[in-house]
Amino acid sequence: MADIRKREKPGGTTYQVRYACPTAASGYRYKTFHTMKAARAFLESGETQSASISNHPDINTVPKATEWWLRICEKEGLNGREPITYCTYKNYSYRAEYIIAYDWPKSLQALTAPDVVAFRSWLLRSDISRDTAGKVMSALHSVLKEMTIRGVIPHNVAVGISIRQDSRYKEPPNIPSKREVMALLRAADELAHDRNAQIAATWKRYRPILYLAVDSGMRPQEYLALSRSSIADNGVMVERAIDGSGRSLSVTKTRAGRRFIDLSPDTIAMLRDYVEQYSIDNEYDLVFPAHNGKWLCRKNWQRRGFNIACQKAGLVDLEVKNGKKVEKPRYRPYDLRHFFASMLIERQVNLKKIQDLMGHNNIETTLNTYGHLLKDADDDKISNVGMLGGMMSDFCGEPVA
Repeated sequence: MADIRKREKPGGTTYQVRYACPTAASGYRYKTFHTMKAARAFLESGETQSASISNHPDINTVPKATEWWLRICEKEGLNGREPITYCTYKNYSYRAEYIIAYDWPKSLQALTAPDVVAFRSWLLRSDISRDTAGKVMSALHSVLKEMTIRGVIPHNVAVGISIRQDSRYKEPPNIPSKREVMALLRAADELAHDRNAQIAATWKRYRPILYLAVDSGMRPQEYLALSRSSIADNGVMVERAIDGSGRSLSVTKTRAGRRFIDLSPDTIAMLRDYVEQYSIDNEYDLVFPAHNGKWLCRKNWQRRGFNIACQKAGLVDLEVKNGKKVEKPRYRPYDLRHFFASMLIERQVNLKKIQDLMGHNNIETTLNTYGHLLKDADDDKISNVGMLGGMMSDFCGEPVA
């Protein structure tokens, strides 16, 4: 292992690199530099690695390290977490293929930062999207981090090397208006009371799903996996979700996904009525089980439920497909989650509370997704008088000048 330590001395500040050395009495060697930049350059040069002994000498190439990392993800879980799901394993395997396919010029232990930069350039010149390239780079970071904590390499040479995903031209989320959401809910009401018995029976289930989606801001994979025991007198506890493959139930996307969400009394009553009157008993304790007792397919819910409500509410756009004009739903089920967030912002809910209710792992996700709405909500507070003008009025009632 190697690190950099800042030293404050009467003669000035220095930066000491400490790295493992089996021949030294203490097990470490030290080298001092006058700048952090020089210390980092030495650390990333690979010179410290010649004095280190790997705990796993058989893991001596990046492909071998990547294959071992995949097995760790599948069987043990990274950094104390649970083993990954089948769907996540497939995604990781796909990204690992690019890492393994690259012609790494050095052994794993001799790898340096410029080698990682060269790999990044290779990725960006390949035929994959920038988003995918960023995920492959993230996987490489995870591989090298795991090799570091297991003593295969002394430090992660990929630190600070990434592919940024943010863009000045990134489109904001597609958010339905209040009027459009109310039209969706009215459409669900009408479909649940349709003269056609089959349509009415189908919407006895889809109607509470739609109301829950609007009232909770949950992800589709969360509300379709909702358990009966999660329903409280004033809301629901989000504890699980449908795995990305759709094959199993799993924990929420992140630890922050475990959250309690208050619901309106009407939505709670609708959920309880559905459970008592229409929902079938099932081994998964699902509120909305399919006819076979398992969870509903998200694609089926969108195609047979949400899209039909959009058509009924007139929320469709025309597009040309194969030379013909066809109707396309204006929104997706996930867009109801964006609507929920926009309502929280309109009501001036605390930003940290918004993060919690949305189940975001960090505040940056909340800001990056909904920052433009926060800006719009605050524009009128400073647009007419400016910040200083508002402060003066608050304190004095009139400008000091």
